[in-house]
Amino acid sequence: MNYALLVTEFVTLFVIIDPIGLTPLFAALTQGMDAAQRRAIAIRACLIAALLLALFTFLGEAVLGFVGISMPAFRIAGGILLFLTALEMLFEKRTKRREDQADERPDPSVFPLAIPLIAGPGSIATVILLAGEHSAMMGRLGTLLVTLGVLAIMLVMFMGAGLLQRALGKTGINVVTRLLGMLLAALSVQFVLDGLRAFGFSG
Repeated sequence: MNYALLVTEFVTLFVIIDPIGLTPLFAALTQGMDAAQRRAIAIRACLIAALLLALFTFLGEAVLGFVGISMPAFRIAGGILLFLTALEMLFEKRTKRREDQADERPDPSVFPLAIPLIAGPGSIATVILLAGEHSAMMGRLGTLLVTLGVLAIMLVMFMGAGLLQRALGKTGINVVTRLLGMLLAALSVQFVLDGLRAFGFSG
């Protein structure tokens, strides 16, 4: 198993799913609830997101093949999508959009937390791209374990949402989001280059 690739996958998924950016939204969505209610919502949201992302990790490429989309084409399209996400992170548009989606509801675990804030278009496209890098089942299992690792970190952060929010503050969260956005921009360009190389473009 390629451990360097797994580290890259972890960084990519951590940036896309963005536990640090979602934690303040989780705190806002569960405001006024007791610790037991918050814990139940956090666990439910992460489990639902994990099931969805696991499904696309193993079946995403088959779905693409069924509709006639090649992996290199999807890699280029996914890279462009991730680059747009990176731009939104750099210019705060992503945070504002997520706040608009995060209208208060009695139980926000399914919507908007699990879908679309955790398992949204960006993270679904990412797991399909990352799984497509592996030809063997063990590689895809590695991608799934990395995904579950990121979601486990998110669960821990959700549990300590109030503490993290106070520790970083709004300015700290903005700084971290911008740094992650720059990293994601570079990773997205790499996806596009890999897709072009698969089509025979060299560089």
